[in-house]
Amino acid sequence: MLYNEGLTYRELYQWGAERLTQTDIQEAELDARLLLEWCCKTDRNTLLVHGERNISAEEYNRYHKCIAERERHVPLQYITGEQEFMGLTFTVNEKVLVPRQDTEILVEEVMRYLHDGMRILDMCTGSGCILISLLHYSNDCTGVGVDLSKEALQVASKNAVRLLGQTKEAADASLCAVDMEKKRVSWIHSNLFEQLDSGEKFDIIVSNPPYIKTDVIDTLMPEVREYEPRMALDGQEDGLYFYRKMIAEAGGYLNNEGMLFVEIGYDQGEAVCMLMKDAGYEEIEVVKDFAGLDRVVHGVLWR
Repeated sequence: MLYNEGLTYRELYQWGAERLTQTDIQEAELDARLLLEWCCKTDRNTLLVHGERNISAEEYNRYHKCIAERERHVPLQYITGEQEFMGLTFTVNEKVLVPRQDTEILVEEVMRYLHDGMRILDMCTGSGCILISLLHYSNDCTGVGVDLSKEALQVASKNAVRLLGQTKEAADASLCAVDMEKKRVSWIHSNLFEQLDSGEKFDIIVSNPPYIKTDVIDTLMPEVREYEPRMALDGQEDGLYFYRKMIAEAGGYLNNEGMLFVEIGYDQGEAVCMLMKDAGYEEIEVVKDFAGLDRVVHGVLWR
């Protein structure tokens, strides 16, 4: 479709939806509408109420580029640079996993046990969506987010600046500091617990670690296997590598009656429960997601 001054909003949407349908994009019509709204700075009512409004050349060019990217199966969230999670809008890019609704189950479960003033450690923090959401919806809690990817930590710190009101200077400094006195949140570049001070203690440790089996990754939809960071997906041969390491070490960083919460794959509940039991955790529970599948495991560590 070539641009002309008479091109309408509805016609451009129909063109985009057709293009995405032809390239086997799931929910092609929805993605076409969301991209058009993002390009034109409109809302979901525009198509119904103002569908005959004319499109500018700038809007057309922007939308044409976005549709071309989506045809290549680039995730919509990487095109727009944002994703809603727990009612907040997070900045995302190809250096972090796209926050998913399933992970909201993990956040909501932690919130059931979260009290004012608690300290939280978010292991494999990625975009920071878990930790920032918990801090946003609590009072006087502080947190540390850990990730092996410096690029992911940069995304997380930007989200903290925007969503928690943390100053940019504090966010930049926190990439290598654990001083919690003046900051609600800090970020540490570390392979799991390696760079944490052995004296650090937390009331809650939460994690959505890599848990997909290596040989399964290539069977995933192209949006995931080709664009999302593999290091944030790959749980090695059986998908349990990071659970073994994290559960074995987490106890040394938990206060008495501290709790560990992890997101899991649908078939990993029993195995992760056994790992927690063997590490001395009690009151272990498995929480299901909206599809009725195992999604979260948590337990308490008594001293």
